Amino acid sequence: MFTGITTAIGTVARVSRDGGDTRATVACPFNPADMAIGASIACSGVCLTVVDRGGTTGDAWFVVDVSDETISRTAPGQWREGARLNLERALKLGDELGGHIVTGHVDAVGTVALREERAGSVHFEIDAPRDIAAFIAAKGSITVDGVSLTVNAVEDLPDGVARFALNIIPHTAGVTTLGARQQGDGVNLEIDVLARYLRRMQSLREA
Repeated sequence: MFTGITTAIGTVARVSRDGGDTRATVACPFNPADMAIGASIACSGVCLTVVDRGGTTGDAWFVVDVSDETISRTAPGQWREGARLNLERALKLGDELGGHIVTGHVDAVGTVALREERAGSVHFEIDAPRDIAAFIAAKGSITVDGVSLTVNAVEDLPDGVARFALNIIPHTAGVTTLGARQQGDGVNLEIDVLARYLRRMQSLREA
């Protein structure tokens, strides 16, 4: 489990494939001694397992295996060399819950429909596909590229897409990859965990 509070930005340093899953090496500023083999790290909202690590504190790296299924369900270009990732290590008992409960399971890929600078902050409008539109609500929580955010407003478009608005303060823009997002970019979306259970209840009622 995670909270959607990014603790560092990593960079995909190397990508390889040898008949199986894609293997990515991510450079990061963590202490390698704190990254146990088998530990979970959220990479721009995707929960992945550390299979190797090394380097030194501040100049470390870890390796993850990324399945074809994961690649197909996450933002295009996320697993190429040079891509920057929002990193968060798994929540420990006793840690401060600064954001909201995040599972690290991407529900859909959204598209940045609008980016505007407003009074020092960044205003985003993101289009979420219709299959998760019903689970996005004003003043509710949503995870965008692994970052816990509050939805300011939601507009339901004629094609069923939900266009929701976010305000990214300068601090968040500076310590995450969101500050570099531009119109047309794809972003990983995870709906609130309570909405996930409501989705399941709804599907059973419709069955």
